[in-house]
Amino acid sequence: MKHVHDDDDAIATCVRKALENYFHTLGGEQPVPVYEMVIRSVERPMLEVVLLQAGGNQTLAAEILGINRNTLRKKLLHHRLIT
Repeated sequence: MKHVHDDDDAIATCVRKALENYFHTLGGEQPVPVYEMVIRSVERPMLEVVLLQAGGNQTLAAEILGINRNTLRKKLLHHRLIT
């Protein structure tokens, strides 16, 4: 039986590998602010997938994400996923 925790581990593993690769390929260069880079990289695809799973229903998508619908709308506008 699959547990939700397994998905958390899978996502964490992907992020960990991507960050390790990022630092490995820097070659001595100064990294960009990592927190902002990760959030910027992850937020848009997360919103796209959740909105698709919610059938375009923003109220349901906000509920799935665990955020306020107005916050979701602001993020969707920011990422130009809605007009």
